[in-house]
Amino acid sequence: MDFELRRAREKLDKEQRERKERAKLKLEKERKAREEAKKQRDAIEAAQRSRRLDAIDAQLKAEQQMEESLLAGRGIVFYRILEAVPFQSSGDKIKLPPSCFTELSNQGAFDKGPMYFQLSLVYQEGSSAIKDGGKENNRTTHSGVLEFTADEGSVGIPPHVWSNLFPVDAPKNPLVEVRYVRLPKGTYAKLQPVGIGFSDLPNHKAILETSLRQHATLSQDDILTVKYGELTYRLRILELKPSSSISVLETDIEVDIVNPGVESERMDQYVLKPLVFGTSDSGLVDEGNYTYFKFSIDDKTWEKIVSEDVKIEVKIDAETNGGDTDLYVSKHPLIFPNRHQHEWSSHDVGSKTLILSSKDRNVGAGTYSIAVYGFKGSTKYQVSVHIQENSNHKVGQQALHSSSMEVDTVECRNCKHFIPSRSVALHEAYCSRHNVVCPHAGCGIVLRIEEAQNHVHCEKCGQAFQLGEMEKHMKVFHEPRRCPCGVVFEKEDMVQHQASDCPLRLITCRFCGDMVQAGSSAMDARDRLRGLSEHESICGSRTAPCDSCGRSVMLKDMDIHQIAVHQKN
Repeated sequence: MDFELRRAREKLDKEQRERKERAKLKLEKERKAREEAKKQRDAIEAAQRSRRLDAIDAQLKAEQQMEESLLAGRGIVFYRILEAVPFQSSGDKIKLPPSCFTELSNQGAFDKGPMYFQLSLVYQEGSSAIKDGGKENNRTTHSGVLEFTADEGSVGIPPHVWSNLFPVDAPKNPLVEVRYVRLPKGTYAKLQPVGIGFSDLPNHKAILETSLRQHATLSQDDILTVKYGELTYRLRILELKPSSSISVLETDIEVDIVNPGVESERMDQYVLKPLVFGTSDSGLVDEGNYTYFKFSIDDKTWEKIVSEDVKIEVKIDAETNGGDTDLYVSKHPLIFPNRHQHEWSSHDVGSKTLILSSKDRNVGAGTYSIAVYGFKGSTKYQVSVHIQENSNHKVGQQALHSSSMEVDTVECRNCKHFIPSRSVALHEAYCSRHNVVCPHAGCGIVLRIEEAQNHVHCEKCGQAFQLGEMEKHMKVFHEPRRCPCGVVFEKEDMVQHQASDCPLRLITCRFCGDMVQAGSSAMDARDRLRGLSEHESICGSRTAPCDSCGRSVMLKDMDIHQIAVHQKN
């Protein structure tokens, strides 16, 4: 009986404990469910609160952007995010889609003068440019507009604007924020060349002015690219007035060009090293490269050269240990002579000398450039410029010569020289054994028999050379060369072509005075008859008031107007 009661009590205790455990687990589960529900409600409320704050922030930003656009555009609001597409053009003018034309026209933007736009990068999620951080992530520049022919959703970006927006690498599908702004007319700009050599250009400020004619705006910290023939120079915009972004249309700007910094690039820049008469400079030039020097003839030196009939000697002493050089000289404004463009050249093997005489009509007071070209291998050289003094004849030298002409002479049948008749037999006997006359037509040079095998003539031009010089002569003078404009000539024809016919040659425009590319023939037949180049035909179409009557006349017609209307020559 007691055993059964004890078992019943144990069973009851066990059931009570199990019920308590189940009740405890149920309460714990309900507590966790309430906590989870509370967390979910808090998360939902936080998300809703964040969305409300984002909406308020977006509304404030939109209102702020609207106010900024109204201020920047002076009542005209234009804002687009477009995909940037590069296209080849000079200057800073972009291409916009036709819909932008309609939007701007409806707001009367065309009635307010030239249009300017602020271009800023829009960074997409995951773009590598975001990782760079710093100033480069906030690239902003300005531009004008060229035309409204771009595809919808895109904006055409010229190289100048592209390089300033994407100084490193552009993302795959770059987006650009385009905003209409009004810019003040510039009054001052400070520029610094990124590299050495820009100040060596003749009248470099005029070259800069020509480049700026293709621009509508300038922005501080941008890089301005200036081209001079095949050379390209980069200038950083350090300071602008009256603001950090200005218009350069129809305004006069004071420009300061400061010296390049110590860390300026030198590797890809042509630099003119100065040379003074009577001094020398040395260096090492590799095959296919140029090293440039310059020297000047002032008025006093030129008077001495003309009055005393002295000559200028440009000399290169070179080591010929497997290498060789060529020497090119030109007078400014051709400041960087090369194989195709030069006025004087020497292609002798080893050391070489050029003599510039006052009898040469191309020689005069001014600045000259010397190019040492690495023709073969790496060559050590020493270049110098001297004034070559005339050496007077020794006393009696002229009289001796005169007396010798009075002696009875006979022509040698072998060498064709005139020999005194009393010794002609002895001379002919010796001459026929030791000398031979070059049989090439027009040569007739007398050679020692052992030297005759080394004396050769070019099959193309007939010039005489030593056998070891023929390979260089054929490569320099008769190897076809391609001009950047596309035509192919040998050296002599190429020099003539690039001096007078090449559309890429640099000329001084008779209307703007700048060094510009000549271009092809003028479109207007009358301009071709006047001898105007393509650039001069376009540049001369600008009008200017006549000094006599004030009438606006095209520059290229001004001389005809003066003669026909005012009877002035």
